[in-house]
Amino acid sequence: MQTIPNLIAEKTGISVSQIQNTIELLDGGATIPFISRYRKERTGSLDEVAITTIKENYEKFKELEKRKATVLKAIEEQDALTEELKQRIDNCYDPVELEDLYLPFKPKRKTRASKAKELGLEPLAQKLFKQYEKDVDALAENFLSDQIPDTEAALQGARDIIAEWINEDKTAREIVRKAFYHKSVIASKLVKDKEEDGAKYRDYFEWSEPLKKCPSHRFLAMMRGEKEGFLKISAHPDPEEVIPLLKRHFVKGTAAASEQVSLALEDAYKRLLAPSLENETLATFKEKADEEAIKVFAENLRQLLLAPPLGQKRVLAIDPGYRTGCKVVCLDAQGQLLHNETIYPHPPQKETGKAIKKLSSMVDAYKIEAIAIGNGTASRETEAFVRKIKFNRDIQVFVVSEDGASVYSASKVAREEFPEYDVTVRGAVSIGRRLMDPLAELVKIDPKSIGVGQYQHDVDQTRLKEALDRVVESVVNMVGVNLNTASHHLLTYISGLGPSLARNIVAWRNENGPFKSREELKKVPRLGNKAFEQAAGFLRITDAQNPLDNTAVHPESYAIVTRMACDLNCSVDDLIKEKKLRESIDLKKYISSSIGLPTLKDIMEELEKPGRDPRQTIKVFEFAKNIFSIEDLKPGMVVPGIVTNITNFGAFVDIGVKQDGLVHISQMADRYISNPADVVKLHQHVEVKVLDVDIARKRIQLSMK
Repeated sequence: MQTIPNLIAEKTGISVSQIQNTIELLDGGATIPFISRYRKERTGSLDEVAITTIKENYEKFKELEKRKATVLKAIEEQDALTEELKQRIDNCYDPVELEDLYLPFKPKRKTRASKAKELGLEPLAQKLFKQYEKDVDALAENFLSDQIPDTEAALQGARDIIAEWINEDKTAREIVRKAFYHKSVIASKLVKDKEEDGAKYRDYFEWSEPLKKCPSHRFLAMMRGEKEGFLKISAHPDPEEVIPLLKRHFVKGTAAASEQVSLALEDAYKRLLAPSLENETLATFKEKADEEAIKVFAENLRQLLLAPPLGQKRVLAIDPGYRTGCKVVCLDAQGQLLHNETIYPHPPQKETGKAIKKLSSMVDAYKIEAIAIGNGTASRETEAFVRKIKFNRDIQVFVVSEDGASVYSASKVAREEFPEYDVTVRGAVSIGRRLMDPLAELVKIDPKSIGVGQYQHDVDQTRLKEALDRVVESVVNMVGVNLNTASHHLLTYISGLGPSLARNIVAWRNENGPFKSREELKKVPRLGNKAFEQAAGFLRITDAQNPLDNTAVHPESYAIVTRMACDLNCSVDDLIKEKKLRESIDLKKYISSSIGLPTLKDIMEELEKPGRDPRQTIKVFEFAKNIFSIEDLKPGMVVPGIVTNITNFGAFVDIGVKQDGLVHISQMADRYISNPADVVKLHQHVEVKVLDVDIARKRIQLSMK
């Protein structure tokens, strides 16, 4: 038997020692961000992607070992476990192959074959299967009874048994599986009388293509159409190509018995093998499509969470609307709500003068530095209205994505934060805070509700949640968190913490005031040494007595930095401020059994930029001034836009008309590209040309060429 690290090494190309050390760290409770950042010597500097791959494969192989134990026990209980079969199962590392080995022993409901066996026809089937008999009718006469009235009934029963043997034969399944995987054609047809209700699936009413060439987004769209009852999906190769391959393996000679085996084989294929392998093949391709969709979703979420923050500024946020007015909130530099009211600058009220007065007054009274406007209904009109106001100070105006804001405003989290305010005020607060720090605000919302990616409701929900949670954890730990201002939602994603310890940290902070050092974390109830080890390096304390508390240098490495400072006869503060001092350090002097060059280099990088936010700087963006609705667009226009969503077939761009336009992958560059993410990033400012406008279907085709 091979060991799990060896199997993972074969699959991934990562060395066995790197995998063994990573597994030991994972088993010891270390998180992926912690391992990739602070245990480079142990893993050979593996990044988060490689560590995640190891973790996923490790969990799969552990599950496989559990399944093997279950299978062995089940076969043993039937007294059918031979030494050869046991060895084959022990040495099996493919879940599909394992199920093939188990299939003949799997408990079954009553089948045609089991009924034939009960009638005593198995010996007849065995003789026919050997394919020596020339007179099958004479042979079958020996098996007639009250329940088997004639030779045809006896032969039919024997063929049913042979069909089941062929279906359960490992080689037969491999032949058919290979054909289904490589040669299937996927076809979709409209379900009768569903044309009107299923109009959105019109492209797939009569569609077929080789399954292997079907892109994941199309596959998921068709599967959704079938799930909703509008389409009927099938996927199979031409039986005329597969049945001869099976006959070559099972049918020997031309005797009458061989003819019976040939008939049984055709029945086995049509009735048992084809339906079973069609389901399996569609499930395999669904898994692959899910993987691609989740990958796109995860990458979009990463980019969204890493969107540039405005920082700690006093913000006025507007949730625009027509009839119900625009909800306005004023927030201090920490995002606390200072004031809220409603203005009515648009029809039907159109109280423009009054709205200008109110906004000007709020900007002055609360010393507002920036205005955030939600990008939903009446956004463009509100932006145009605000930009015309002459404030007494320089005010930056930003349009902010509202995706998920309504989910947050109606959530338990929002009710706990603002129990005395309604959903409209909470939504406006969320818009303002998103401008100040997108990451801190977006962690309060279920990632699926943020509106990036496609088919999020069609993919495996457990795998989607795991992938998105991993992205949030990765980004939060990469950026780092201010220990004295972070909400418990943000702290939850810090390596080693989780919801319970995050709440305990906030409670301790409320009771005792700001943390003065990372070491004080150990005073938080139930936060032990392991949690401290995992979390401390990702938490920042500005103005701490020890300047290293505001860096990504882990407390376990403080002694080394102190030694460096002592050797240079200076303070740690001097070391951070003076580049020449840092350049004079010979890192090789500080290598030990536990700390090597990778960690020492990380420490030096961190001393160079202590507490610096890795996110980019935010930029102001303006839509085209004369375009407000889809009716204003004409082919040939070149307009500015913001990338709002990236899929594997292109990117959606907001050009300020309430309906995002699509830049198809073929229109993204003058060269061939296979992945839109190679060309654009979420929230990127782009210039696009309008190719086509379909007002009836609300579709806009754009080009970046």
